[in-house]
Amino acid sequence: MAVSHEPVFAQGGRTVCATATAAKTTYNDATNAVKLCDAGTNGSLLKALSAMPLATVTASKLMLFVSPDNGVTMYLVSSALMAAHTLAVTTATATTYFTDFSEGSPLRIPGSWSIWIASGVALAGGIVFTGQVEDF
Repeated sequence: MAVSHEPVFAQGGRTVCATATAAKTTYNDATNAVKLCDAGTNGSLLKALSAMPLATVTASKLMLFVSPDNGVTMYLVSSALMAAHTLAVTTATATTYFTDFSEGSPLRIPGSWSIWIASGVALAGGIVFTGQVEDF
């Protein structure tokens, strides 16, 4: 974003979703990571991120990465532990929340960067991640 004396206000919010199925065992590349979204032209705020299993799941490390070059370079910026959960039609699906950032203390993403998600454990049914992003 070019420097100016003009204020830049949020242009709008959006919900972004992506599903991870493969296990990510490396932390410095995009192998088995899934792009959640690209930041807005002038940057974005990630205000919330949660994940839900789409099948019975063992305990799983969930990861959030940012990348300045579309996955060539990856930075692990947050993780959360998804507890083991048996999916059934008579129970609610457990939701795991990333708690390192929030509406009041969002994660700032520069304009040309992208946001990626991953799971440390493979799940053929997948784990769906849902984020709340505000673009500038």
